[in-house]
Amino acid sequence: MTPRRSTGKMHIARALWYAKPGVVELRREHLPAPRPGEARVRTVFSGISRGTERLILNGQVPESEWQRMRAPLQAGAFPFPVKYGYCAAGVVEDGPDDLVGRTVFCLHPHQDTFIAPVDMLVPVPEGVPTRRATLAANMETALNGHWDAGTGPGDRIVVVGGGILGLLVAQIGARLPGADVTVVDLAVERRELVESMGARFALPGDAPSEADAVFHTSASAAGLDLAIRCAGMEATVIEMSWYGEGAVPVSLGGAFHSRRLKLICSQVGQVSATRRSRWSYRRRIEAALQILANAPALDLLVAEDIAFVEVPERLPAILENKTAGLAPVIRYMEA
Repeated sequence: MTPRRSTGKMHIARALWYAKPGVVELRREHLPAPRPGEARVRTVFSGISRGTERLILNGQVPESEWQRMRAPLQAGAFPFPVKYGYCAAGVVEDGPDDLVGRTVFCLHPHQDTFIAPVDMLVPVPEGVPTRRATLAANMETALNGHWDAGTGPGDRIVVVGGGILGLLVAQIGARLPGADVTVVDLAVERRELVESMGARFALPGDAPSEADAVFHTSASAAGLDLAIRCAGMEATVIEMSWYGEGAVPVSLGGAFHSRRLKLICSQVGQVSATRRSRWSYRRRIEAALQILANAPALDLLVAEDIAFVEVPERLPAILENKTAGLAPVIRYMEA
């Protein structure tokens, strides 16, 4: 990468901090000039990970997971105060010549301007709007889930849970030739979104059975039980939800044993074992961004936004368990 001399100018940034249970703050910090191997990025949008950030806001990250749950560029420490997030997209303002002016994705917390190592800045492909690029981390999770599941052409795939992650899992599945993909959710208003991903919609009472692979993303015991019921003989149920400190009852009676079902966890912290010997984290996030290209339907998943200055007042309500709809993205400046 071409070196570039920094301007040496000090900047003041504002970052979102989870300060204590139920409380979100914007805190100022001084940014030094980028050092060699670093760049300064002006954030345009960042994505809210509703499930994970709800647990953080409520102080429900178990102590046993404090280290494993650290975001790559997190500041502070669990339980509080902590600067968290991993879905930032913005424009490089200072750094190597071949990056300055480019739109990049970075696993960085919610912050209006930040310094990051250049090897953590992934250029956003042409044709991917900055807002859509905030889906890269969730798309990476969805891709890893399909690798763990071993899905393929012609498979009957069921996704229980029609949130952002579930919809991205469905979108990848629907691209498999001949695959039959159904998203099961309680909210019938998600039907249009689901169909825009190339999948079918079903309410829980109409969930299909005999699936080859079932992904569970609803973070509920009822959803996991339904996922198990949807699985066919010797099929795989892929648990993609994270429950924090919660204990989750699972019904392993009935046909679970006679059908020889497999219940596995898929989590993005490691590249799937099916790819790990050949794929780096960098290659995986680049692949996720490429999947986002030429997929305008995905813009429906990031159609709502809130201004960064409104986050302290609005985010706690957005992260409440009873809140319906998809999580909005945070808007930092006019895009």
